[in-house]
Amino acid sequence: MFYRRKFYIVKNEFVEVFNAHLNENNLPNQLKHGARLVGRWLIPNDEATTEIFAIWEYDSYEKYKEIEANVRSDYEHVNRINEWYDKHGGRDYVINNYLLEVRNEQLKTTLNR
Repeated sequence: MFYRRKFYIVKNEFVEVFNAHLNENNLPNQLKHGARLVGRWLIPNDEATTEIFAIWEYDSYEKYKEIEANVRSDYEHVNRINEWYDKHGGRDYVINNYLLEVRNEQLKTTLNR
């Protein structure tokens, strides 16, 4: 199995918008292409920001790369993402003003199996 953690620091005023975006756009497309969401959580980071992170599961790293390639080449999905960014001021504006940190990380087990 391959696990990844997608991590964000989001300005508080954008959390609801960002969570809706996952549920309406990203999650359905990820699931359609075979990704499995273990869960997604948030915790307050400070008075102005919230940490949001998701754990995703894949059969292997190779399967993860295949799914990500399919997600990114899904023309309808890409259009929805671009429209969402445009609705909120454009990709650069959202990244620079609302999504203060984004990380995509491989998780490695500490269990002996």
